[in-house]
Amino acid sequence: SGLIGCSWAMLFAAGGFKVKLYDIAQQQLTSALENIRKQMKEMEKSGFLKGVLGTEQQLALISVCTDLKAAVEGATFIQECTPENLELKKKIFGQLDLIVGDNVILSSSSSCLLPSKLFTGLKHVKQCIVSHPVNPPYFVPLVEIVPHPETDPSTTERTYALMKKIGQSPVKLNRETEGFVLNRLQYAVISEAWRLVDEGVISPTDLDLVMSDGLGMRYAFIGPLETMHLNAEGVSNYCERYAEGIRLVLNTFGPVPEFSGETMQKVNQALSEKIPVVPKALDARRKWRDECLTGLAKLKTQMKSD
Repeated sequence: SGLIGCSWAMLFAAGGFKVKLYDIAQQQLTSALENIRKQMKEMEKSGFLKGVLGTEQQLALISVCTDLKAAVEGATFIQECTPENLELKKKIFGQLDLIVGDNVILSSSSSCLLPSKLFTGLKHVKQCIVSHPVNPPYFVPLVEIVPHPETDPSTTERTYALMKKIGQSPVKLNRETEGFVLNRLQYAVISEAWRLVDEGVISPTDLDLVMSDGLGMRYAFIGPLETMHLNAEGVSNYCERYAEGIRLVLNTFGPVPEFSGETMQKVNQALSEKIPVVPKALDARRKWRDECLTGLAKLKTQMKSD
């Protein structure tokens, strides 16, 4: 019932589904419901509440439970949201494997743990899948659907359809790979950003500006492959024009950074001057970020409908 769990509960309720939110302590669940109510009220007031139901109708769909067996009784889809700890997640799925039937889907929110490490050996492995959301899931709709090698295709299709139904933007990975896709792309950007700062090419604040006021504006609407397509007369023409130059630059990329030492201190200092590392400042910036993401999501919805 942490941040991710509450976000999933809100998304499923917005889609009209009954949700049971499970945790080991009643106080955590009480706090979670209070936070969900507060967020829904704020979003309803500002016109950003998802779904066709009002706040009270959505809240009525969410109940809480401290007993795992009772929590999953009658469920068609179970979304695990425990901390990113392999042993903890394996323990939870091991418990679920003993009490669920043959029709329920067992889904993990893991951002990087491979399905083969999470689910291998479970008798219900064909019903297991990773559905990795992007933080914060309520405002960023992407969900990476990653199958175990033994996952039944129907599990993938049912999960994909459910994510579409609740308004998310699911993508299917044909097979598992370290970091999935979003984090592989994100880490590639972080790695080169770090090297450019480390080599003194650009300051940390200007580096972020390159993304927020440059590449990021484009990538908010189209991806890198469509960018190639539009920046020339199609992808083939782009490759004819720019492949040699791209390879030339890529061959100058350095090794994977250590993400420590002098560069880490330099980046930390620059970001701490902009956003002090204290709860009040960080929470305020996160709230601003979520408001921006909400506005962007609304704009993208309007553009699609136009």
